[in-house]
Amino acid sequence: MSGPYVIRGSVSLPEAELLWRFSRSSGPGGQHVNTSDTQVELRFDLARTEALPPVWKQRALERLAARLTDGVVTVRASEHRSQWRNREAAAVRLAALLAKATAPPPRPRKPTRIPRGLNERRLREKKQRSETKRNRSGRDWG
Repeated sequence: MSGPYVIRGSVSLPEAELLWRFSRSSGPGGQHVNTSDTQVELRFDLARTEALPPVWKQRALERLAARLTDGVVTVRASEHRSQWRNREAAAVRLAALLAKATAPPPRPRKPTRIPRGLNERRLREKKQRSETKRNRSGRDWG
């Protein structure tokens, strides 16, 4: 592995809490695919981890509730032909998933008013456009 996978700031995925499982990938690959376990399944016990701050952990548990199975989040990777690259891909994907799930909520939108001048200009242009269209009618042709 290429070292600790940083979630955000100084918080990273603890290697000891990652559970790896390998199996055969599906799809093309010739004779090689029948003999090598290149598909990677990475499991991380989000409910029992102590690596995340409590606020982040709670936020992640709420946001990933649909993806969790008994508090465990699972990520699969099988797009590469080597197990090593699939391990890298799965770990990066898990770190990105946790970073997104633990991100603070966006600041609430501050309601703003439409400037009066802008509204007046819009109404003036609208009136001018309707006047142009009304003048197109053939009433005054004789």
